[in-house]
Amino acid sequence: MAPFDDDNDLQDGQFYDPDAEYEPDPEYAATLAPDAARQRRERVGPTGRPLPYFPIPNPLTDHGPAKIVAMCNQKGGVGKTTSTINLGAALAEYGRRVLLVDFDPQGALSVGLGVNPMELDITVYNLLMERGLAADEVLLKTAVPGMDLLPSNIDLSAAEVQLVSEVARESALQRALKPLMSDYDYIVIDCQPSLGLLTVNALTAAHSVIVPLECEFFALRGVALLTETIEKVRERLNPELELDGILATMYDSRTVHSREVLARVVEAFDDHVFHTVIGRTVRFPETTVAGEPITTYASNSVGAAAYRQLAREVLARCHAE
Repeated sequence: MAPFDDDNDLQDGQFYDPDAEYEPDPEYAATLAPDAARQRRERVGPTGRPLPYFPIPNPLTDHGPAKIVAMCNQKGGVGKTTSTINLGAALAEYGRRVLLVDFDPQGALSVGLGVNPMELDITVYNLLMERGLAADEVLLKTAVPGMDLLPSNIDLSAAEVQLVSEVARESALQRALKPLMSDYDYIVIDCQPSLGLLTVNALTAAHSVIVPLECEFFALRGVALLTETIEKVRERLNPELELDGILATMYDSRTVHSREVLARVVEAFDDHVFHTVIGRTVRFPETTVAGEPITTYASNSVGAAAYRQLAREVLARCHAE
């Protein structure tokens, strides 16, 4: 049997939860901890720290103002877009109103939600550059109730050049999102894989940053540069900006390399590393082709359960602030 085949799904009605009465799927558990029995017995999470309980959040009676989260890492292929889509969908499942912002000219977030970027006449680029354009004219509804999208395509690459001559060029996205703040609980920005002007705009608009980090050495090397950029933006443009956490992705503890990288990240960033760890599974590429989140495409899969746990952890962290 392949390590990550379709049999990794849980039974109907079950979710991968450390407090559940059943054992997690043994193959998936192997990707998270070398000794699954010890993990359950001692409540040790994949990061090697005691695993807290993240309760299912209470429903909201009203919405807004939104917390803006930038999903940022200058290295590509680390799971930014996958995490943006699935964290947003999981938050929406828990009754939060969510807006996803595709802030990458490649338009991967839009594609991942079933939108063809090349067929769009109006995108987030127009919202940035055209005065008088209302956000409602750009917003798209997704198939997930409570989750909307500001789409993007290659036009956005021109904004990086055109914004250079603008006054307060770093705050263009912040101004564009301001009218939407009262309508949503979370706005999650999928940043492009660079530390250019578009990413600085996202960090200026955001209240916090989540850094998806592939458990691989070359991905680890860039984190220091990213944290330096976050610190500069905090000092010069956005004093409220905080590092929400580093999210380990594509993790497989059956490889020494993955375990060593995760251990080094925890050693360096300690409590800033999320307890939730996203393991490798074939389900994530499949959801991209399907154009929907894993929470709807494979609702009972371990990948969906991991992102639900991440959503609970994000909400718990926000509540603790």
